[in-house]
Amino acid sequence: MGVRFINSTVVGFASCVALGIVAAYSCNTYLNWTIGFTDLFVLLSFLAVVSCILWRINRKRLIPSHLFSILVYTVYFGIGAANYIARLPTTTLNHFSQIETSNAVPLLQLKLKEQLKPDRYNTKYIAEIVSVNSTKTTGKLLVNLRKDTLSTSRLTVDKQLLVSASPMPLRAPKNPNQFNYARYMQQQGVYGEIRIQQRDILQQTDGRKTLKGISERIRNYLISNLKKSALDTDERSIVQALVLGQRKDIDPSLYEAYAAAGAIHILAVSGLHVGILYLFLMSLLKPLVYLTHGKTARSILILLLLWTFAVLAGLSPSVVRAVTMFSFFSLATALNRPTNSYNTLFLSFLLLLLVKPNWLFHVGFQLSYLAVFFILWLQPKLFKLYRPRYYLDRMFWGIFTVTIAAQAGIVPLSLYYFHQFPGLFFLTNLVVLPVLGVLLAGGLVLVFLAAFDWLPNYFAIAYNFMVGQLNQFIRWVARQELFLFEDIYFTAAHVAAGYFLLIACLLLWKRMSLNRILLALVSVCTIISVSIWTRSQHATNEFIVFHKSRVPLIGIKHGMQFQLLRSDTLSGSFEHRFPLKGYRIQNGISQYTEVRTPTVFKFRDQTILVLDSLGIYPTNTSIDIVVLTHSPKVNLDRLIQRLKPTQILADGSNYRTYVDRWRATCKNKKLPFHHTGTKGAFTLK
Repeated sequence: MGVRFINSTVVGFASCVALGIVAAYSCNTYLNWTIGFTDLFVLLSFLAVVSCILWRINRKRLIPSHLFSILVYTVYFGIGAANYIARLPTTTLNHFSQIETSNAVPLLQLKLKEQLKPDRYNTKYIAEIVSVNSTKTTGKLLVNLRKDTLSTSRLTVDKQLLVSASPMPLRAPKNPNQFNYARYMQQQGVYGEIRIQQRDILQQTDGRKTLKGISERIRNYLISNLKKSALDTDERSIVQALVLGQRKDIDPSLYEAYAAAGAIHILAVSGLHVGILYLFLMSLLKPLVYLTHGKTARSILILLLLWTFAVLAGLSPSVVRAVTMFSFFSLATALNRPTNSYNTLFLSFLLLLLVKPNWLFHVGFQLSYLAVFFILWLQPKLFKLYRPRYYLDRMFWGIFTVTIAAQAGIVPLSLYYFHQFPGLFFLTNLVVLPVLGVLLAGGLVLVFLAAFDWLPNYFAIAYNFMVGQLNQFIRWVARQELFLFEDIYFTAAHVAAGYFLLIACLLLWKRMSLNRILLALVSVCTIISVSIWTRSQHATNEFIVFHKSRVPLIGIKHGMQFQLLRSDTLSGSFEHRFPLKGYRIQNGISQYTEVRTPTVFKFRDQTILVLDSLGIYPTNTSIDIVVLTHSPKVNLDRLIQRLKPTQILADGSNYRTYVDRWRATCKNKKLPFHHTGTKGAFTLK
């Protein structure tokens, strides 16, 4: 095979492209820097000039200078930034958000690209806007189609629609520290949404077929055939997730059980599934290597089979990433080139970022590459700690070390995103991973037989039993609540400090030296300092009125303590309910209490009046802020004359007609009016 090597240049190029994407994203998202055509042109011109200078300076040099290396990495940094900028609406030619329309409600021609998981009221799709009022456009938007019990028509990928609707900006969250769905969709390249009903669809036609659409039709056909089999509902939903990458039919309680047990990764077709399939195909097709050009034939065949599996799994981003990664392994084998697993990992990382720069911000992308990197780096060292004598012992030890290495690599990031840690993850993986290969192989056979209506009942019943036993085990692990650590306070600064500590300790473990000891000590001091700093940043006082429909949620935060002011109409504790849970975790709140809402109270130097449905208020008290809840029948004009407040607030528990009337009154009085349903939560610090 030749000498194996690590090409640090590939690692450097991939890292610089990633940093360039992060820099461009940060400028656009957090610094409110509107990046346009001029910025992109200047950046590309700069990269072209630097590239020409590099070529002139180093064309006759055998060994490049340090300046040359710095400039080359700068070019790749710029390539990453330019690649991201070129996909923004402000730099995309004929993006729908840049088109001005004269009529109030334009005609949009859409082509459906992807079906998303529906919510309670809408089916959801991602669509490409082909034209606006016959003007050719580009760009993707979110389509929310109101569910209609009278309509049985089902839209599919590649359908073209003519609709009458006005694209709107994606709605930001109305409460602090909540999941920002608008930002998440923008990371998918979606910069607008429409909300329509069946009557708004003026025309439906079949658009030009795409590979994604063909994949979706094949998958829907296979799922419809699986529904005819002897598989139970829960078991069938797991088969659909394992083999076809379709998770929307999984019962929410079962999905939560997999998450609590630390086995959620097996429900998303990703590197784990593709890796198992790759190793299985390598073993199955091993006899080919003894033929002339057999090694090349095996690699090409594996490549074709992996991408066939990707099509069956719906060509989701996770499966495309995984198949791309293992395609590099297969191609390296076919070309008989000396390589290294790190090179393959970073080459696939670089290629995917050049094609899809937005993928860098996908949680699955980050977690999968971190897990694979730490498996390659840490697992061999862990495996050498114990020398198993028997095959079964060696298999379980290998699974255990792989699990530990992968979990170590993703712990800081998973704590930041999910704020929980499944303490029994190693037990779950010791049981699940040995049978996952059997379930995956059996699932592929089952789906193949179901596709041609050849599936015998005994095979479906046997497979149903295996998956049922797996589900029971997962539910049992999830019930061990003592080992599930939830609501963990972990910030972005903790993530950076956590990886610094992790890498420093692993370097020290691999080789002891004075410099590495000092590095480990510095990393410990860093994470302690970050913990103290983040706590001090959140140790502030604030009065907050959250937005929640039909329910008033008012609270006062004193440092790390939070007090919810609640009315008698509220039932049950809100500590673990939306939107207080996210706010409580992100602010590191350690003490939570609930008290009855006083009519008048002071916060700092402000006197606050909370007016409920009774509409009774004192007339001899000076009031700074009036909070209106439960649609009080009050003459707001008279209240303002008597109390002379400086601010009027209305939360989500009020009728919309009341809010509109109050807004008009405040506008006439030139008094600030804040409605949480329009402007989001109100915070006073």
